Amino acid sequence: MIARTELLGAGALRVALVVTSVAAAGALATLGVGLAVGMHPDDVAHLGLLLLPAIAATVVAMVVARPLLARAAIRQSLIGVAAIAAIVGILNLVVLTRQMVVSQHDATQVAVLFVYSLGAGLGAAWGLARSQTSAVERLAATARTLGEGDLEARVGALNAAPELRALARTLDEMAVELQATLARERALEARRRDLITAISHDLRTPLGNLRAVTEAIEDGVVEDLPTLRRYVAGMRRSVDSLVVLVDDLFELVQLDAGAIEAETERAALSDVVTSAVATVELEADAKHVSLATELNGSGAAECSPRLERVVLNLLQNAVRHTPSDGTVRIEAHRSGDRLELAVQDDGEGIAAEDLPRVFEPFWRGDPARSSDGSGLGLALAKRIVEALGGHIRAESEPLRGARFSISLPS
Repeated sequence: MIARTELLGAGALRVALVVTSVAAAGALATLGVGLAVGMHPDDVAHLGLLLLPAIAATVVAMVVARPLLARAAIRQSLIGVAAIAAIVGILNLVVLTRQMVVSQHDATQVAVLFVYSLGAGLGAAWGLARSQTSAVERLAATARTLGEGDLEARVGALNAAPELRALARTLDEMAVELQATLARERALEARRRDLITAISHDLRTPLGNLRAVTEAIEDGVVEDLPTLRRYVAGMRRSVDSLVVLVDDLFELVQLDAGAIEAETERAALSDVVTSAVATVELEADAKHVSLATELNGSGAAECSPRLERVVLNLLQNAVRHTPSDGTVRIEAHRSGDRLELAVQDDGEGIAAEDLPRVFEPFWRGDPARSSDGSGLGLALAKRIVEALGGHIRAESEPLRGARFSISLPS
């Protein structure tokens, strides 16, 4: 309370100083005009003495009226200022007439002009206040509509003071930001629901298999050793599927772009590609799929070791969708200050309407979602490439294979 009182006192003091300065400047200008039109210096000095109480009265009037005008409506404030200016002028005229500086006849004529000025000032204040009040009401109505949840509401162009126009622009920009934020939140919520649905689906199959096998063993359905080993092998495959899914999901969640950018470890591109190819060779040989590598002199280029995971995921995806006796090609080359890498397969390709979704977690072109893998490989690849400052894209024509291209800063 004490701090607020001090603040109000400081505000009143600032207003008094400003009004005093303006009134004093006006008084000096008046005296200057008097000298310019030929008034006798003694009359100018006498006029200056008369202006001193006028200045004091003006300051007192504005200081007294300030708290009232500050709490009043815009229309009332503008009309009050116009009325105060006219009344102060009339009072000054009365004082000058009493001091015989101005004749009764001249005072009457000037008083009539002051009355006219009062009316004109009040009319102008009323008209100006009406436009400003309409602008404020429009701002308030828009803010109220936004608060009720209609983020399409906008103030638009205002025919009002610059401050109100700036406020309108700020309110409209805030509405746009709120709308974009809400859209992002809805998109994230939709992705979260899809992610949970996909995880539940991918967990259900291996867990169901494990439950069926363990129940069969527990109930004594399986007793001979060969069948038991076959059941155990099936359990191992289900466990492996769960491990891959959990590991990929954990890595996807833990990936931190800032941490990747801060890494200083580097590896030669040839080593990265060779290691990834070696990992998928057994799977490729089992399907009779050939792996062809063409680095075009870029093998010595340095890159992040994390690129190996990207290449491995792309190769596994390519081998998985390439028919027997097909070929998967890994190509790389330098382009200015960038390193370009691509993985091309001879598979069934990707439908045009599915291309925008290939990097979504758990998305698969297979409607039954029965293909191998966790469904996170391409999502992980995209996250890593973007964290390294690059971009990845998919291109495909049905029945002519798919091509995944990576561009990274060299």
